[in-house]
Order: sequence, then structure tokens, then C-alpha cells
Amino acid sequence: MSGGRRPISLTLAALGGQGGGVVAEWLIATARREAWLVQATSVPGVAQRTGATIYYLELFPETSLPPDGRRPVMALMPCAGDVDIVVASEWVEAGRVMQRGFVTPERTTLIASTHRVYTISEKSAADDGRADAEAILTQATQRARRLVAYDMAALAEQHGAVISAVILGAIAGAAGLPFAAESYRAAIRAGGIAVDTNLAAFEASLLRAQAGGVAPITARPTRPSTAPDAAPDPLYQRLAEFPAAARTTIEHGVARLIDYQDAAYAAAYLDRLDAVMRLEPADTGTPLTESIARGLALWMTFEDTIRVAQLKTRPGRIEAIAARHRKLPDEIVHVTEFLKPRVEEICGSLPAALGRRLLGSSWWRRRLDRLTGGRQLRSTTVSGYALLRAIAGLRRWRRGTLRYADEHARIDAWLTAVARHAKIDYALALEIAQCQSLVRGYGETFERGLMNFNRIVTIADRLAGRPDAAPTVARLRRAAAADDHGAALGRELEVLAAA
Repeated sequence: MSGGRRPISLTLAALGGQGGGVVAEWLIATARREAWLVQATSVPGVAQRTGATIYYLELFPETSLPPDGRRPVMALMPCAGDVDIVVASEWVEAGRVMQRGFVTPERTTLIASTHRVYTISEKSAADDGRADAEAILTQATQRARRLVAYDMAALAEQHGAVISAVILGAIAGAAGLPFAAESYRAAIRAGGIAVDTNLAAFEASLLRAQAGGVAPITARPTRPSTAPDAAPDPLYQRLAEFPAAARTTIEHGVARLIDYQDAAYAAAYLDRLDAVMRLEPADTGTPLTESIARGLALWMTFEDTIRVAQLKTRPGRIEAIAARHRKLPDEIVHVTEFLKPRVEEICGSLPAALGRRLLGSSWWRRRLDRLTGGRQLRSTTVSGYALLRAIAGLRRWRRGTLRYADEHARIDAWLTAVARHAKIDYALALEIAQCQSLVRGYGETFERGLMNFNRIVTIADRLAGRPDAAPTVARLRRAAAADDHGAALGRELEVLAAA
């Protein structure tokens, strides 16, 4: 209002399923209880974790209204440089609201959860596509007038609540809004949904936000799919033989391999790492072992039809899907699996000799092609679930399949190339080790990544002995990770050929 008090502006960026709309409703109820005018708008984000829904509120106390009856004119959307309070329900969303200019050192309090929900672009990147959490922290520290950040998802999990109640507690404790804590509690009670659970989560977050500051930005550990205490003790006792810097990665690798196949398979993983560890020079630390530990665990758990069926029939999956879609007690959940097997996947699940013979026969390929294409299977029916369980049960015979033979031949060739170059050019060997990140996924995605991997490793052999070998391979690897179809890599290869 001209010459008078301006509204308080608050922007909330929340992901789908986090209850951002509920938080907005609670804030509206709280403000009205305190005799404040509120205007709220929202702009839905894009699905599949490519963007958050933005909720924007402007608040103005009725006690500050002029006696002539005029009302403040409130904006419908936030403007860069004109937001008092910004709340981000996830750490990369904090980066996005800063990128849009909503956070300024002159006026903005930034409240953010430090947990991660990876975006589609992060998950689909051929290399490590994760956003730099520390870079976001640096920007947040510089750009916000006040920063309060902690893992709100973990706090919600501790109390068995959804994150919306924790977000509300953070706003109540850190935003500086002139509302009594009891008004926030009254809004939760009025909502009538999981009141006791939400109040407990709200109180815990309120106290944490009042303490202020920034909790250490660390990745939340992913629990191994098979817990260490469920695995054979001698296997985990071997972890002490490996460098401390790589031990956590190796432990998760062992758990993953036991879940994928069995303890003997995990022991073979450790045997391969033993050979890599002996390649480490005395004065370089153990970066090669650390890189191979991650890449080898991923490659040894390649996604064949058996693995896909195993994951789709994992205990608790259907319940998790139902919970994510907020299933009501009287509702029935049906899950439809969209499958697109290729001849290569079908033959890869057969005994090696038979699979190779069928793949080499155009007559058989034409007949097997009838089984390919898009198919739909309901895993919540008895027949659909039984079929997937039968495929998952083929795990005991996986070592005899064509896909197993092919992948382990490729793994051995990769490790041989690393060992060969480590004796002469350790930096080049490390780059070849990191090229494994290009080999991922299944189907055509896997084949494209493998093709790029093979091209780069072949060129690495030609570059051996040159002082620029390692930087060149690193440049090629980054180019291959830049797009799925190899256009960037092709351009780099043209430049290299012309040099």
C-alpha cells in the first residue's frame, strides 16, 4: 500500500506428493486465525521430478489496514528480489529458487531441506549427473539473509509423518512470521488428518528450526539391499583388507551382489578388487580401487530379464506403490508392468550355447521377434505375479546364461586394460576405470553406452605413451556422457582425428 506497510511474501517450492498444498492451507488457516489477510496462488510443476509446484502467499495484518477501508493489492506470483521467505522442500529445489532470483541477501530467509530426490536428468545421465550439493550450500550461504537448512525428510521419517508437517514446523521456527505456535497447531488439528503424528513432527521441526544454522550437507546413506548382519561374517570381515576410503562403497557392493546372486558372487567381486588393489602405487592413495569398486559392483549386477523380474516382485513393492498414491483402505491397487523384450534379451536369458545359436540364426530371430514389442502384464494378478516370480527364480542358473558369459568377458577385458595401463600410466588407467559409468541401463541404452565405452577404450590403447592420453580420454568420456546418441563424442573424435 502506498506509504504504508507492505505484505509479507512467502514462496514454497514443493515436489509432488510432499503435501505442499497442505502446507499452504495450514498457513492460510494460521494467518486467518491471527487476523491476517492472505492471498495464495500455485503453479503446478512438471511431472516425473522435473520441477516443483510453486506456492506463493502474501500476508497482511488486518490491524494495519487504513481507516478508509482500502485493501492491499497483492501479487499473484513471486518476483525476483521481492520475496521475504523462501521454503524449498528439497536441496536442488533450493538451488532452483536461487537461480530464479527469489533469494536475496537484503531480505530473504531461506528455509530448505537438505535431502535429495534425484531428478530425471540426474538419473539418466550417462556419467555421474548428480547436482553438486556443496555448490548449492555455497550459493545459499552467500545469497540468503538468513539460512536454515536440515534434513526434513529424515525428521519426517523419524516420526512416521509426511514432510509437510516438518515444513510447517520449519516455517514456524525460522521464518519470523508474527504468529503464535499454537495457531499453527490449531491449523493442523483443524485439518483432521493424522493429527497426533503431524503435531509430533511439527514440534520436532519447530525446535530444530528455532536452533537455526545449517546441518552438515551429507548424502543420506542408502541402506544396502542385504544388510551386513544377514551376510556371511567371513565375507564382511574381508572388508578390513581394503582401504578405508573405499570400504563403504565395497560394503554396499557386497550387499548388492549378494542380493543379486549369492555370497559366492560377492566373494568373486572381492577377489577382483584384491587384484586391483595390488596395482596401487605406494604414493598415490587408492583412487583406482575406489573407482573400480563402484563400477565393478554396478557392472556385475547388469540388468537382465532375471533382475528385472526380481525387482518387480520384491516384497513390499506393491505396498510402496499404494502408499505413494495414497491408497484408501477400501481401494484396490492394480499395477501394470510395461515390458518390451527384444530378441537379445530373450536369448541372453537362455543357456549360452543355445542363446548364441539362436541369435546367429536369422530363421530363429524372425520367430522370436514375434515375442517382442510392447507388452503389458499385471503383476498384481496371480498369473502375472507367478510368471515374474518364475523368471526371477532363474537366478540359480544365471551363471550359465549367454548374457552372463558376455558381460563377464567384457568385465575381464576392462579390468585387463586397466591393469595393463596402470603399470605405465596410472592416470590413464584411472580414466579407463571411470569409463565404466557409460555402461548402464538395459536394451538400446545399454548398447549405446557399451559402444561408446568400447570406442574410447580402443582409442586409449592407441594413445598409450602420450603425455596427453589421460586428459584426452577424460574429454572423450565427458563427451560420451553428454548425450545418449553419441553426437558430442563424434565431434570430439573428429577433432582428435584431425589433430
